[in-house]
Amino acid sequence: DPYYRFNDVTYRWISLDNWTYSRTFKTPFDIRRWQKVNLVFEGVDTVAQILLNNVTLGRTDNMFNRYSFDITRVIQEVNFIEVRFSSAVSYAAEQSRCHKAHSIPPACPPPVQKGECHVNFIRKEQCSFSWDWGPSFPTQGIWKDVRIEAYNYYHLIYFSLTPFFEKSAQQWYLEVESIFDVVSSKPIAGVATVNIPKLQTEQMFSVKLQPGEGSIVLLVNINKSAAVEAWWPNGHGKQTGYNITTTFMMESGCQIEKFSKVYFRTVELVQEPIPGSPGLSFYFRINGRPIFIKGSNWIPADSFQDRVTYDTLRLLLKSAADANMNALRVWGGGVYEQDEFYDICDEIGIMIWQDFMFACALYPTNQNYLESVRAEVSHQVRRLKSHPSIILWSGNNENEAAIASNWFSIPHADIGVYIKDYVTLYVKNIREIVLSEDKSRPFVASSPTNGLESVREGWLSRDPYDTHYGDTHFYDYNSDCWNWTVYPKTRFASEYGFQSWPSFSTIEKISSPEDWSYTSNFSLHRQHHEGGNIQMLQEIGRHFKLPQSPDPVKKFKDMIYLTQVMQAQCVKTETEFYRFSQSEIINGEGHTMGALYWQLNDIWQAPSWASLEYGGKWKLLHYFAQNFFAPLLPVAYEDKGMLHIYGVSDLHEDHKLTLRIVVHAWSSLEPVCTLAKESVTVKAQSAVPIYKESISDLLERCRNCTRKSCVITFCLMGEDGLQSPTNHYFLSSLKDAVGLEKTQLSASVSQQDDIYIFVLQTTAIAPFVTLDVGSIKGRFSDNGFLMTEKKKMVVFYPWEPTSVEELESSLILTSLLDVA
Repeated sequence: DPYYRFNDVTYRWISLDNWTYSRTFKTPFDIRRWQKVNLVFEGVDTVAQILLNNVTLGRTDNMFNRYSFDITRVIQEVNFIEVRFSSAVSYAAEQSRCHKAHSIPPACPPPVQKGECHVNFIRKEQCSFSWDWGPSFPTQGIWKDVRIEAYNYYHLIYFSLTPFFEKSAQQWYLEVESIFDVVSSKPIAGVATVNIPKLQTEQMFSVKLQPGEGSIVLLVNINKSAAVEAWWPNGHGKQTGYNITTTFMMESGCQIEKFSKVYFRTVELVQEPIPGSPGLSFYFRINGRPIFIKGSNWIPADSFQDRVTYDTLRLLLKSAADANMNALRVWGGGVYEQDEFYDICDEIGIMIWQDFMFACALYPTNQNYLESVRAEVSHQVRRLKSHPSIILWSGNNENEAAIASNWFSIPHADIGVYIKDYVTLYVKNIREIVLSEDKSRPFVASSPTNGLESVREGWLSRDPYDTHYGDTHFYDYNSDCWNWTVYPKTRFASEYGFQSWPSFSTIEKISSPEDWSYTSNFSLHRQHHEGGNIQMLQEIGRHFKLPQSPDPVKKFKDMIYLTQVMQAQCVKTETEFYRFSQSEIINGEGHTMGALYWQLNDIWQAPSWASLEYGGKWKLLHYFAQNFFAPLLPVAYEDKGMLHIYGVSDLHEDHKLTLRIVVHAWSSLEPVCTLAKESVTVKAQSAVPIYKESISDLLERCRNCTRKSCVITFCLMGEDGLQSPTNHYFLSSLKDAVGLEKTQLSASVSQQDDIYIFVLQTTAIAPFVTLDVGSIKGRFSDNGFLMTEKKKMVVFYPWEPTSVEELESSLILTSLLDVA
């Protein structure tokens, strides 16, 4: 396994070599009967010469492009095909050497990443040369389908459906675009029919195909008397799609029939002045409704794309939806995802912020490079634009910030050259193509960006992290993450997060017993973020006691547990801050309308910012996300000795609810006091203050409570069974908590249909109770919770067959006081 122990370095030689793929094949049809025969590669990774019967058909140098070669004159009954790859690492170095004009930083990744250099000189998955959460595996090979297609008159290359809503006429219409290759020497006439039975819509068009490559655009008016159900993001409505048949009947007697699904939705990125604040808003309106964006950032699910199956994608994306997410950002250092990825997002209502594949670097703008990028962009936009899930195209990840903050120490006198390159690549090339290919969704040049303000400043703002505009990325490993005042009161948080270790069962598979300590060579080797392991210790040490067990393996497992607790609690604090900031402006800041934490998934088994481990197991953060992204949530924070509770709602109606506050002493399962505040109005799609009291008054009312001896829990309840998750607020660090005692946790397991019920019992209050069933695949209904009652029921949803016996023997129960 390339992921085993130190194999990423051991196998480095593979990527430095050149490899040839070859085979002999029989042509499965009579070649004399066809006017044109193409050899099509959907994806070649990356630098290759392609030969058929010893004739060079062409070369490839872009992993994200589709290559089609005319082999009409070369194909025989029996053929020998060769794809001769060159090392991507050597190629990138050579391209960098040949670039005489000016240096294009960064040359190499930081040594801690154990990666390869000059990745910005090759159109390839940028993180395949290493990243701060992933290994260096510069793959080479055929990473998507290869096929031969033969035709006589015409052939459909791209087909897309783009819905638009005409406000003045209150009507939907559909743009059906078909791009053909026509090999006949004269135009071909015919009839195109578009039929959407469920919407009682059928339209016929006379069409004429001209020789060569060209497109036909059909504008279909949707029958006004049919009620069109819009596509909504997860949590806001259904993801209704309609079957549509498009038929081309041409005079040549050759017919093409295309069956697809069409979804109706509109998207606007609203950037306009906000009363009482300088700057502009930055939020998304879907079907005319402002939507708070809740989710995470997506990276490639494996260093080896052929291991990413439909089931892999389905599991990870379903886990996002199950944690109440409605969006993911496909990050610009990975790959444009497979068709199935976007199909699943369409089905389950996950909106996609789609980056183009440029990240954390400057890039060349010589002619060959730009031509390759232009082909890549138009191919990807044509391939993907029919998906309602994609709500934004974004030019790059952090490259505006890299220039503005001068990450690469470019002398001031030279900066103009790099600004010119930046505008050439992202604005004059990528943006131009996107606008011509797709008028249905917004485009931003970078992330973070100041949006329209960046445009006004010539596409590069002085400070892309300005909280009054656009989106921000924010990382801080030195401050106390429980302190909400360190976080930016931004319009949109598109990246933020903290690291943790994956669970022991995930690490165990790719390591050996001598690796099982926090300071082993293996643990240092897997950490690709400078100082990451120490940062985690420091963040844990602020609020928890560090493990001291004399048994090294127990100590390692305790560390893993604490890193996950810390990560979950930190991201919870930050995300709740963004959610309660959505409706107010304080000192000109606020109206936060998006929270996408870094990152959803993992590329291998290592410490990272992910909430899902490699293989899909939920970390504690992902269980916390299920709660902090809940559609209805009470959120508490403290300011100058006052406790504030906000009611946060993504629901479409206002609700009258009861806020229930329970104060517990750490030493007892019986509440010290309970307060109920009735008929609290929580407004639809907003965050409103619903409770305010000084903490000293609250503690006084609850007799003999101090900050160190008590904890507050609270939830919102409605008449019709509507209920929020129970949230908690710690009044002191848990290492200072008084009265916490080691508990006896026990669980009984039973099966009910295809789920399993765990009934937990405790003898004392237990913080961060965690159930772990090792490598049995599945997830719990809740995990990492504060247990304040004797009994709690948790459901296990298996992802593969298991049994009560297996679950019982694998179960490990941990709570904070089990850390020795």
